[in-house]
Amino acid sequence: MKAATGFWWDEKCFWHTGGSYAFLAPVGGLVQPLAAGGLPESPETKRRLKNLLHVTGLIDELSVSSAAQATREELLCVHPAHYLDAFKSLSDDKGGELGERTPFGPGGYEMAALSAGLATEALRSVLVGRQRNAYALSRPPGHHCLPDKPMGFCLLANIAVAVEAALAEGRASRIAVIDWDVHHGNGTEAIFYDRPEVLTISLHQENNYPRESGKVADRGTGKGEGCNINIPLIPGTGHLGYIHAFERIVLPALAAYRPDAIVVACGFDASGVDPLSRTMASSTTFAEMTRMTMQAAEELCEGRLLLVHEGGYSEAHVPFCGHAVIATLAGSSIDAGDPFAFRLDFQQPNADFVGYQKGLIDRMAEFFGPWRF
Repeated sequence: MKAATGFWWDEKCFWHTGGSYAFLAPVGGLVQPLAAGGLPESPETKRRLKNLLHVTGLIDELSVSSAAQATREELLCVHPAHYLDAFKSLSDDKGGELGERTPFGPGGYEMAALSAGLATEALRSVLVGRQRNAYALSRPPGHHCLPDKPMGFCLLANIAVAVEAALAEGRASRIAVIDWDVHHGNGTEAIFYDRPEVLTISLHQENNYPRESGKVADRGTGKGEGCNINIPLIPGTGHLGYIHAFERIVLPALAAYRPDAIVVACGFDASGVDPLSRTMASSTTFAEMTRMTMQAAEELCEGRLLLVHEGGYSEAHVPFCGHAVIATLAGSSIDAGDPFAFRLDFQQPNADFVGYQKGLIDRMAEFFGPWRF
């Protein structure tokens, strides 16, 4: 019997909390607290996704697991001791903030280490064949976190920790990371920028977050030159723009690199109803990118594929996007539908804009190619 799709989660990750913000603005002066309180990165998008899996019955088709916290030794492969010590000390006290929009409460260190542990154990499970592929509902997210500085809701670099563990254990020698979160995966890029054993690909809205990050010309350095690929997309990109970028850049790069496994930084903030983006993706977009990545994984690395949850701030839409992705991963016929599909389909860009966007992507493909790794 073929191994099932893994689903990795833990209730304690939902208990991570931010500070006193009103959306992205610190409360104070003339900034009044919101009724819901806190940053856009809340537990509800993730909890509602898991709830939807239960309500539709898709959860019964998955191999559901939790994991231990990533160990200090695993974290030290990415983060220096002084950063981990400062994080743990503040976490043991009353919480606080060490970076840019990354507040945490008491116990925040343990919750972040658990989030990294979910990704690490999920990748390990896929690489040893216990699960055919997997989804890690990690929280807090990780793709903005630098080795010694948290950023953008990210406190530990979840995917980087998982990848380093896999490489150190000899379970893989080349891993590709695709980041379709709408914000540039600057943390993952920085950690592997000079490393040929990790291919990093980021599709993101141009000049969204971080500012001045994610340029096409940033290709890696030293032995890692050419192993970093940034695909900045203009506002209004839409479904066809994302699919064209996959066909012209992502899939050819994967085919040339031939990884032992593929990891996806699976953010849903490219959604057309997300408050932090303007790229107009739909649940169909995420499902189709998942299908294309699965096909590439089957052809290149025996299907070894892990998706790790990153951003996505629409409590109403994220559950349906996530359900579509996980159903695709599991090869399930269970369809939750999408209450926003009609609206998003109607608002997709017109043919002239699509043609312009495809032209931009084609020029990027010419800049990147021919592929040599």
